[in-house]
Amino acid sequence: MVAKAKGAGVVVALAASLTVMGGAAPAGAQSAQGDGWLVKSGTFSPAVGAGSGSGDAVTYDRELVPEGADIAVVERTTGKRTYLLLGVRGLKADREYGAHIHTKPCGDDGDAAGPHYQDEADPVTPSVDPAYANPRNEVWLDFATDGEGAAHAFAAQDWRFRKGGAMSLVLHEEKTHTGHGEAGMAGDRLACFTVPFA
Repeated sequence: MVAKAKGAGVVVALAASLTVMGGAAPAGAQSAQGDGWLVKSGTFSPAVGAGSGSGDAVTYDRELVPEGADIAVVERTTGKRTYLLLGVRGLKADREYGAHIHTKPCGDDGDAAGPHYQDEADPVTPSVDPAYANPRNEVWLDFATDGEGAAHAFAAQDWRFRKGGAMSLVLHEEKTHTGHGEAGMAGDRLACFTVPFA
């Protein structure tokens, strides 16, 4: 379904599949926030000048995340839980990607997004200890694209983001590692999507 959607249509396609999250997402909105929902879509553009308003979706690697590829994120918060759904279209076909929520907005390079958001922050940085860098304490939305470069991923957490603590979603070059000393690592930061998570 995501593979046939384009731009804001990616959001509509994702929102239509969210019955597990409870309630109905705002229909047909490019960006809507309120009532426990956040829905946002974007189209990737080159990262040059990202810090000065060139768009919320920026690519640092135009081979793996081509200019014009689409991304959409739906967040549902209810009680103490957070549900997240990611959809992409137009990426390199038949390939694995890592995807994580980061603490800062996107910028001219991948480092601008800061570290992964953690519910319980690791006192050591960079965080590579599996006790902190794991999919229960962070949000990992790794995915594998289909033959048309489309994919979606889902995560559910038993906590909610701290206000202003989670500001972007970063696409990485590899599936996320889990071993001691490399936990949470996923290779280069390929692209970034600024999203003010609730």
